[in-house]
Amino acid sequence: MSSPSSTPAAPAVDRLRSWLQGRDLAVFHSVANRHWPGADPLLPQLSRSANHGLLWVGAAAGIAAFGSSARSRRAALRGVASLAVASAAINTVGKSAVRRRRPRVDLVPVVRRLKRQPVTTSFPSGHAASAAAFATGVALESGGWGAVVAPVAAAVAASRVYTGVHYPSDVLAGAALGIGAAFALRGIVPTRGQLPAPGRPPGEAPALPGGEGLVVVVNRASGTAPATASLVREALPLADVVEVAPGGLATALTDAAGRGRALGVCGGDGTVNLAASAAATHGVPLAVFPGGTFNHFAYDLGIETVQETAAALTAGDAIRVDLGRFRPGPNGEDGADGYFLNAFSLGVYPDLVRTREHWSSRIGGWPAGVLAAFHVLRGQRPLEAELQGRRRPLWLLFVGNGLFQRVGPAPGRRHNLADGLLDVRVVHGGRTPALRLLAAAVAGPLTRSPAHAAVRRRRVRIAGLAPGTPYAYDGEVAHSGEELTIDKLPEALTVYCPMPL
Repeated sequence: MSSPSSTPAAPAVDRLRSWLQGRDLAVFHSVANRHWPGADPLLPQLSRSANHGLLWVGAAAGIAAFGSSARSRRAALRGVASLAVASAAINTVGKSAVRRRRPRVDLVPVVRRLKRQPVTTSFPSGHAASAAAFATGVALESGGWGAVVAPVAAAVAASRVYTGVHYPSDVLAGAALGIGAAFALRGIVPTRGQLPAPGRPPGEAPALPGGEGLVVVVNRASGTAPATASLVREALPLADVVEVAPGGLATALTDAAGRGRALGVCGGDGTVNLAASAAATHGVPLAVFPGGTFNHFAYDLGIETVQETAAALTAGDAIRVDLGRFRPGPNGEDGADGYFLNAFSLGVYPDLVRTREHWSSRIGGWPAGVLAAFHVLRGQRPLEAELQGRRRPLWLLFVGNGLFQRVGPAPGRRHNLADGLLDVRVVHGGRTPALRLLAAAVAGPLTRSPAHAAVRRRRVRIAGLAPGTPYAYDGEVAHSGEELTIDKLPEALTVYCPMPL
């Protein structure tokens, strides 16, 4: 009587395993015996450069630095995060699951061999997994950068067989694991393309092919605005493009809104804020060309390039969006109104903005933001204010124009730019501002705890402020009186915006 293990299928499985191993070895020998012109000095060096993911970290830094767009930065970040997931899977499960010996090193020519031979098991290839994970992660956010990275990733994977440290099946399994890691991360943290389109109540705006009738004001000192202005002139040759210094922005925007059929603006969120006020006052639609450091409003519209805005102008595609408003006094009767497209804030954030602006021209926007957060949170004291009739210490009061959703651990994007609501987030006073701010960011909208709260409101009243208390709106800093009222003007602004397919 045969044992349970000696089933008719067992010989077939053994034959298949033997055949696969034979093919694996045959391909390995074929590669080892073939000379590829120029590969001997290149592939071993490329293989060594990818040790510990250093090649991909450097590539991510290059993409973020030279891409000059939020899409490039997201691609770099997702590539590194995907690599980290793949590396964790390889080191905790992959290498211990199948303990396969490395190929014999003497099967490949000496000139190809690595100076330091790996000591871990052969299956699967960690280098191939990291390369595939990084390239896939980048491609999920940016097809253009993915096409640039993919050949390098393929060369790194091939180098592992060429240098004799892996069998072909090790590389294929590693690549499959890396691709899977990138898609698994996307399931947890969606790419921007997976997120639902923002709320888009349609707006009335004239079609302006070639930019005829459009006056574009460019903030000469804002981020990438000067370079973006050249792209605007190329895409919209009939538009009137005016470059001005920061001190002349308000006058230039008011003049442009009065003489054009539409007002265009190229700059960061502070510049766009001034343009929105001018456009709403004159009743003309606004065309936004992202040219600042962060460009939050443009990206929430789904606009990341000049071509996207140009296409909306040509077709006359536009939407209506809410305009946030802050007013001095308990009922807004004590002075001129101010407006915000993204957010208004009190507490540590205005100081963070001022410190970031001081350093951004020297070291760049994102490093300056990290430095500013470290500097501001050290030795600060909470703000004392009366919020909705109750006096309390506050580290931060954030009022968003529309509900901010989370993309990962922090508030990221608004899905509806015309919801009529304010996203109010309060971080209460305490001894650990950094931990409280982090907890509030991780918790997201519509939560409450002893350290923070997040609610929706149509109106917020703040009293008991020390005169001259700094506040921030759309990246700009100003100073308050004793009271402020914050509300919004529903669908007050028409903005050119490409329609989803």
